[in-house]
Amino acid sequence: MKIPLSYSWRSLWTRRLTTILTLSGISLVSFVAAAVFMMAHGVEEAMISSGSDNNVIALRKSALSELVSQVGREASSILATLPEIAKGKDGKPNITSEVVVVINLFKKKTHDLSNISVRGVGQKVFDVRPQVQLVEGRMYQSGTHEIIVGSSVAERFDGCSVGSSIKFMGDEWLIVGKFDAGGNSFESEIWSDVEQLMPAVGRPLYSSVTMELSSSDALEALKERLQKDPRMQSIELKPEKAFYEEQSKAMSTFIRMLGGLVTAIFSVGAVIGALITMYAAVSNRTIEIGTLRSLGFQRRSILMAFLIESVCLSLIGGVCGLVLASGMSWVRLSTVNFGTFSELAFGFNISPSIVAGTLIFSVAMGILGGVLPAFRAARLNIVNALRAS
Repeated sequence: MKIPLSYSWRSLWTRRLTTILTLSGISLVSFVAAAVFMMAHGVEEAMISSGSDNNVIALRKSALSELVSQVGREASSILATLPEIAKGKDGKPNITSEVVVVINLFKKKTHDLSNISVRGVGQKVFDVRPQVQLVEGRMYQSGTHEIIVGSSVAERFDGCSVGSSIKFMGDEWLIVGKFDAGGNSFESEIWSDVEQLMPAVGRPLYSSVTMELSSSDALEALKERLQKDPRMQSIELKPEKAFYEEQSKAMSTFIRMLGGLVTAIFSVGAVIGALITMYAAVSNRTIEIGTLRSLGFQRRSILMAFLIESVCLSLIGGVCGLVLASGMSWVRLSTVNFGTFSELAFGFNISPSIVAGTLIFSVAMGILGGVLPAFRAARLNIVNALRAS
């Protein structure tokens, strides 16, 4: 015979205090695990969403980031003439040649210096990156020391509101606009006219060239064309999304490893708590177990009943931890982008895989914490159990 599931639920309710204490421990561990993976996923989303499926980025071969890449003006001009590049409504190619440098600014809350990426962009940047929208002020004028700032920069750093001026590379730069990029990494940048930024920072070459492709299969044709051109042998093409995904890997992997270590330490305590709770349940219900066995319930039914109790307890704890972690979706933090050594703002993003992983992790804790007490309950001698006082 099988023991009804309601028996396990009643047993958990009868031992409310120990159930709540164990549930709290499992909920805390599940919350930490979910929050860590949400943080890593948030970093990835902030970076990957910066790219577009239709865009390709040109870099110097073997360059790991835009900071160490160099693309000459001749190469940029050649790319702009190729038929694989999409054209805008004005008939000009949707291409932006860019320079990326890093400067220091003071944070608002801590007043500590932090690195910020400054990106010199071309006039077609909003055509190439339609996800970026001006939300305040106006676009900078070409040929002037005017800049626009990402919404995260305006929020987190001193003197970065529209109408203010900041000084870097020995020049004053007037902030004339603020842009929003849907939460991606561009919100943590400052943009200026590339032809003004290059002489100001002493960079004669571009860092990268980003282009919109004319069709989904144009990338391979473009690569073949560049391979045949001796002037373009130092240039490497990557899908923009793939490039930003590579940029996010180091940071997200570090967060997962560090968070996984902390979670593992916490989970040991949660498993021990589950063990204590379930061993106490077996000890307090010895006569009850003997009665069930005398009524004809088999050892495996007793085993499953206690194991189900532990799993149900851990599963509820996992759900509670996920509910707590979901509240972190409203929180935005910043960290150092390992690719540029500049600040990157990101949010805690939850996903179906994180939900599933957290629940599986909590169930695993329940199994580890309940399997030994369940075996002990199943192996109790019927006569000795009934004689227990």
